[in-house]
Amino acid sequence: MTTASIVTHCTDPAELSRAIGCILRCEEVKCVYVVDNSPDENLRPVVEKIPAAIYLHVPNDGFGAGHNVALRRALESGVDFHLVMNADVMWEGDILSPMIAYMKENPDVGLAAPKVYYPDGDLQYACRMLPTPWDVFAKRFLPASLTRKRMERYLLADADHDRPFNCPYLLGSFMLFRMEALRDVGLFDERFFMYPEDIDITRRVHERWRTMFWPGVSIIHAHAAASRKSAKMLRIHIVNMWRYFCKWGWWHDRKRREYNRRLLRTLPRLCGPRPRARG
Repeated sequence: MTTASIVTHCTDPAELSRAIGCILRCEEVKCVYVVDNSPDENLRPVVEKIPAAIYLHVPNDGFGAGHNVALRRALESGVDFHLVMNADVMWEGDILSPMIAYMKENPDVGLAAPKVYYPDGDLQYACRMLPTPWDVFAKRFLPASLTRKRMERYLLADADHDRPFNCPYLLGSFMLFRMEALRDVGLFDERFFMYPEDIDITRRVHERWRTMFWPGVSIIHAHAAASRKSAKMLRIHIVNMWRYFCKWGWWHDRKRREYNRRLLRTLPRLCGPRPRARG
């Protein structure tokens, strides 16, 4: 069986209902935990009218901490897989069943993520190299004209996104975990309020399991990019990336070099023109 969780904070009710509906198209999903960090409980009636959706109102301790509330329940229930997902994600049909089948057929895969598109149809670069401090700074603060080649490498722009590959950094908008892998490496690191918690957990799983970009199915992700629009969110981004590099290493991160070299060595490369895409 499979469970799922969505962490919300003053989320649009229609967006949340749509996301839950997408998940519940898969008959293997036992329940969807909606972990609400909002100051009020306005989303409670929205969630509680949906069969198999469970509403949990908790203090706002961050994205990873919120998902950990649901993951601990999932671990206690003994399910095999758990989906961590954003409310701004949607898709047609049932994409979870093929992903679960893929992971059952490949027991060394601890985490899988699908192909991701923006609502306008552009490909979203949702699998990346492990970042250096320079990558993070350049992507956020420097003009694209000065950093194009470096960003194309970091975002794996030359990868063939129609073929699967083992990647040490998968974006947190949609992460399908094998519960055995989380028992092995632990849950989200709650020191990170937002942003690098997906980098951190992917690389920890990647150390002992395969963490696969699997383009057998695709999703649409609206991707708000809040830190580009809000000074408060930018401060949160900077503080938490500081904590990430303090944990793993700023310029001397041996595992980062090892994982990135292996990724570039095994990456399936495009043979034709790049699709319209952005990070």
